[in-house]
Amino acid sequence: VLFLAYFAMQVIYARRKYKISPPETTGHPEFERTFRAQANCSEYFPIFISLLWVAGIFFHQGVTAACGLLYLYTRLKYFQGYAVTAQGRLGPLYASAWLLWLLLGLALAGLLAHFLWP
Repeated sequence: VLFLAYFAMQVIYARRKYKISPPETTGHPEFERTFRAQANCSEYFPIFISLLWVAGIFFHQGVTAACGLLYLYTRLKYFQGYAVTAQGRLGPLYASAWLLWLLLGLALAGLLAHFLWP
């Protein structure tokens, strides 16, 4: 939640810096990149929380927590990179996608173990 609040604050600061009033979402390219980075991170957050929750309950809390912290770090780097240049988002984007797939695998492994091997 702190990450989402930080991202939203960055959009507010960019709006003030470039004098772009809501509900406008276009204007200076740096504002547009900051706005898109915030929107993208917000769109993936429910997926991340759901996978983190299921993997933590059914697989292993420690492994899941480590993956969750790495995911949050890669999303922070994604946001910071995207705010500077569109190409700056790619490395962290691939890393965060890989971590989501890993969390999905952990969640599925935990669910299968829980329901198929009592």
